[in-house]
Amino acid sequence: MLILSRKIGEAVVLDEKIIVRVIDISKGVVRIGFDAPNDMLILREELEEEVKKANIEAKSSIKDMAAIKGLSKKFKKK
Repeated sequence: MLILSRKIGEAVVLDEKIIVRVIDISKGVVRIGFDAPNDMLILREELEEEVKKANIEAKSSIKDMAAIKGLSKKFKKK
């Protein structure tokens, strides 16, 4: 992990495409701004974790549905 100190108005450039700028610092809260290409998805960490969880749950539901369909075919044949 790279740790940097930045002042208000200063920025960090990532991969020549993304600029992360310190907008404000107040009461222990740092506001940052991102300037990135429109096709790039930027998510807060907690949202990314929720998306991953939802994808895992959806994937397991698909497996469950496939198993249910397989069982229903067995019962129809008899």
